[in-house]
Amino acid sequence: MFNFTGKFVPAAVLGATLGFAPQASLAQEFINVLTGGTSGVYYPLGVGLSEIYAENIEGARTQVQATKASVENLNLLAQGKGELAFALGDSVKFAWEGNAEAGFPNALTNLRAIAAIYPNYIQIVAEASAGATTLEDLRGKTLSVGAPASGTELNARAIFAAAGMTYDDLGKVEYLPYAESAELIKNRQLQATLQSSGLGVAFIKDLSATHEITLVGIPAEVVESIGAPYVPAVIPAGTYTGQDADVPTAAVGNILVTHEDVSEETAYQMTKLMFDNLDRLKASHSAAGNINPETALEGLSIPLHPGAERYYREIGLIK
Repeated sequence: MFNFTGKFVPAAVLGATLGFAPQASLAQEFINVLTGGTSGVYYPLGVGLSEIYAENIEGARTQVQATKASVENLNLLAQGKGELAFALGDSVKFAWEGNAEAGFPNALTNLRAIAAIYPNYIQIVAEASAGATTLEDLRGKTLSVGAPASGTELNARAIFAAAGMTYDDLGKVEYLPYAESAELIKNRQLQATLQSSGLGVAFIKDLSATHEITLVGIPAEVVESIGAPYVPAVIPAGTYTGQDADVPTAAVGNILVTHEDVSEETAYQMTKLMFDNLDRLKASHSAAGNINPETALEGLSIPLHPGAERYYREIGLIK
């Protein structure tokens, strides 16, 4: 196991301050939480964590930063421009290896894991008039796949490759995040979007409440052909308005990540306070209901931060 002890180095202020600890401290710590788009799941959970940390870590000043999610988050962490980040498991693996095609020209070996949290579901949403319920139905259609080289876009590439398709099979590919994709679908300027998120994500809920949509299924055999960290999953019937049947799809685990220059004590507190406040975090987004210390060590492709390891030893998950 990688071990590190050192002094915390504050990061530059990158977003709007959300809150301050009740008591000031001469050795003030700054915790910037890197999330994703404001209409996704990372952002509300990041807001919830930042508020919990501000209230419970003495001397901590916290903020949440909206980003393009996984790939940007991991690069910012490696540069010391954040202390905690949400990221997809495959993006974390690519970052550690230094996969240039995935957006990581150099191996980011200073990254450290806090916890595996909840799974992201690959959710392909189409306007009902597009008539798309299968991947084959997307041929010739206009589709958005997230920002270029984002975690979502990496998922899109993997899914289409496993199904024997490429972007060339589509009518047009747009590189847009959640909110912009939903607006274009509403305005009939886009037929479908592939996004990676927790179930019940706001942008699909809002879209399904005002427009007829279909969810495009991803067969289990396609998912199994990709392999880890992708696993077959189901979007349960009733997750979104008008969805009256289960829809097969793929899931990829999310990981909370920090870096080695965050102090052991701060990493310990960030880990412990998250698990101690899960009921409160669920109020931020229902996806937090899938966060569980019993599964927090599953699927990690990078070393634990010593502060997180200390917590798991404390509760008996590491002997």
